[in-house]
Amino acid sequence: MATKESGPEDIVRPLHNTSKWWYIAFGITAAISLVWLTIYGYQLEEGLVITALSDWGSGGGVTWGLYIGAFIWWVGIAHGGIILSAAVRLFGMTKYQPVARVAELLTIAALAMAGLYILVHMGRPDRVVTSVVPSYPWTVQSSPLAWDITVITLYFVMTATYLGLTLRYDAHRLRDQIPGYLSPLYRFITIGYTKKEDQIVERMVWWLALGIIIMAPLLLHGGVIPWLFSLMGSMPGWQGAVQGPQFLSIALTSAISGVIIISFLLRRAYDWEHIITEDVFRGLTMWLGLFSLLFVWLQLQQVINGVYAAGISSETVMMATITHPVYIIAIGIMAVVLAYIFAQAIRPGVFSIPRSLMASVLVLYATLTEKILFVVEGLQYPEFSLYAGVPGGYFPSIWEMSSVVGTIAMCTLIFLVIIKIFPVVELHAVEDHHDHDESGDHGDSSHDDSGDQGTAVATDGGATGLDLGIETAGTENERATADGQTEVTDK
Repeated sequence: MATKESGPEDIVRPLHNTSKWWYIAFGITAAISLVWLTIYGYQLEEGLVITALSDWGSGGGVTWGLYIGAFIWWVGIAHGGIILSAAVRLFGMTKYQPVARVAELLTIAALAMAGLYILVHMGRPDRVVTSVVPSYPWTVQSSPLAWDITVITLYFVMTATYLGLTLRYDAHRLRDQIPGYLSPLYRFITIGYTKKEDQIVERMVWWLALGIIIMAPLLLHGGVIPWLFSLMGSMPGWQGAVQGPQFLSIALTSAISGVIIISFLLRRAYDWEHIITEDVFRGLTMWLGLFSLLFVWLQLQQVINGVYAAGISSETVMMATITHPVYIIAIGIMAVVLAYIFAQAIRPGVFSIPRSLMASVLVLYATLTEKILFVVEGLQYPEFSLYAGVPGGYFPSIWEMSSVVGTIAMCTLIFLVIIKIFPVVELHAVEDHHDHDESGDHGDSSHDDSGDQGTAVATDGGATGLDLGIETAGTENERATADGQTEVTDK
């Protein structure tokens, strides 16, 4: 039972109150974003030659590197975020309802960063108009890259629709509690709204959630994205049906980690301990442990199949991967995280929200570096050895590494702006939470009443029960006690 009741005034508080820490965070993230955009402008002017990417084979390097690895990472966070939100609604996981919209907003922001990486990696963004769009009717029939763009666009539309439908309910009921400068926006969102549409919208959102859950393993981060790699028979480091489940496990671990981090910051900034409770973090940590275990297990499957009685090419790329310091550190981090999660499952006293926060940060680092290494090692060790003697290798340049910091800053900036426009916690969450508190209080009172009545009845058996001094909580209890005293006196 929460010690403090939650209500609509809690979730609109960020719209009214702006602390100095918000301004500091906004200034830092805006500055980092501008610095990175300046760096990206320099890359546009000079070309991809300033990066560590090079002509495959003759240049001794790889054409896909950190940019594609980070793209996979951001897409995974996006897909995992909306899967989490859809699961909350579809399976009635009301405990996680306070963080459902956080997951939805994380999906929107992460998809924007993933789309940005496509433009960054193309070198010239105008190629989207001159090459990609005109040839789309033909490439979509046979190119996994075209499938990738298609499903990302579809996912963005589904997520935006999902978010927009739930926002209408909140905007209508909170329109009198928002700052005046947001009134035009809220009136626009609620154009044509009537309460009769609530049930219809609820059904629409439910079907959208079902579609998202079904599409996730079939077409999204369990389908099209890994198909970009697993269907290339000339790359033994990429090929294999295990890539679908592997990508999906990374998506879920990364998304849950992101939700934990954002929820922690919101909880601290706006005193939402009674909304985003410790039980929410404990539950998210357990889910993080489950999907992290799945991630490590699928890694083990790839390693065993790559080193035991495997072909020369497969063994070469797998040995190069598992002996790489980046891979060793990433798997070591996952082992440490799993050790903490298992320990707090056995001994609840080990759990703490700051530890879960640190575990989430470590998981995000591990999944990012593993995906970058996956892309690079797959290209460096193809099935054929035509370019084996060409000297050279790949290590991300400072320009490429700055993109990770820059996109994280931009994603943070998006959240800082959104929390000043819309509630990041659904109104349903505090309504349901308030109802739960009331029912809990009622249940506790009923329990106390029945206990007191039982005690009063027990006093009928003898005068010794009168000396217990038990306080009663209701008129019926007092009457029962008085009757018991009368009966003992008569005896």
